[in-house]
Amino acid sequence: MSGVRASPPVQNSRKYMKVIEYIRDSFEELSTKMTWLPFSEAQKSTVVVAIFTILFALAVFVVDKAFQNLLSEYFKLF
Repeated sequence: MSGVRASPPVQNSRKYMKVIEYIRDSFEELSTKMTWLPFSEAQKSTVVVAIFTILFALAVFVVDKAFQNLLSEYFKLF
């Protein structure tokens, strides 16, 4: 005998029941106790987030290119 004990099946089934109960309670809370945005407002918010994401990506691109050009010019001096 190796001395390693296996968990009794009863404990495993209790763990699975707790997980199932947690999922069931979470779904109930999401569907009954949460206040959701109207679909049209969610669409508008999504568009605003997408626009700002694109603008931020462009700003990062411009700054990155500026640093790249500055560093390449700096290293050309040597």
